[in-house]
Amino acid sequence: MAILELKNVSYSYNNLHHPVEAIKDMSHSFERGKVYAIVGKSGSGKSTLLSLLAGLDTPHSGKIFFEGIATADMDLDEYRRTCTAVIYQNFRLFPLLTALENVMYPMELCNLKGRKAENTAIGLLEKVALPVNARDRFPGMLSGGEQQRVAIARALSMNRRVILADEPTGNLDTENGDNIIEILINLAHEDNYCVLIATHDLNIIQKTDEVLYISDGKIAGHE
Repeated sequence: MAILELKNVSYSYNNLHHPVEAIKDMSHSFERGKVYAIVGKSGSGKSTLLSLLAGLDTPHSGKIFFEGIATADMDLDEYRRTCTAVIYQNFRLFPLLTALENVMYPMELCNLKGRKAENTAIGLLEKVALPVNARDRFPGMLSGGEQQRVAIARALSMNRRVILADEPTGNLDTENGDNIIEILINLAHEDNYCVLIATHDLNIIQKTDEVLYISDGKIAGHE
């Protein structure tokens, strides 16, 4: 069974001049253990699609299902805390928290605290191969690649099984970008996560299991 599914989902918003239909009657399903590339020009609807899947926005029509349950029937705050996580191009770490504290933060929101939260966070930082001496550094003291590793580790907290990455290599050099993509692919293929990556990067597209081409808010094709 698909872990995520869209059925006839549409979403629109108003800009300064006129309504914009960002997503139009979109249907598709996503499985665990696979990496999906979401490809399209700027303004095609890629980021809006990720926001809908993450529960940051809600469809104006149609439904999104997580493990067969409509997200409209779920507590969206709980859904965002425990089911899906978003990784951004600009990392979005808390600047006054250390790398370790950034990973622990979502756990503390869910009342997992103290030594248990710390040990879990250390394990997640080890999974993404963050150097041990970087755990107690603030984000401003880390390289871009290290910051993105921390962001991925934070996304894995609370056992969230869907990772939504919005241009995750956009601010990284080629070597660090390749390392981050390798981590995301391994999470899907080895640990059974469902990973969706919105990207323009041809190198990423060639490594994913399925590519969805988005144009004007619709799936124009997939392979």
